[in-house]
Amino acid sequence: MGPNELSLAPVHRLIKKAGAARASEEAAEALRQILEELGLAIAREAYSLAQYAGRRTVRREDIERAARTLLRGYYSTQ
Repeated sequence: MGPNELSLAPVHRLIKKAGAARASEEAAEALRQILEELGLAIAREAYSLAQYAGRRTVRREDIERAARTLLRGYYSTQ
């Protein structure tokens, strides 16, 4: 995928915010990889939605709809 878009420090903070006292570098790297892949998938879907609507600009609602579509199980429990 190329260079990382997310730095490790915020990923470590997310893990700690979830309740972990400590997180290994490998754990943070794994989460970073997953978040980047998921973010890219959501962005691609949102871009497709914007194109379908005849727009070149991706809007917040495109991102939200794409996330709901790709994360159906997660959003149904919220």
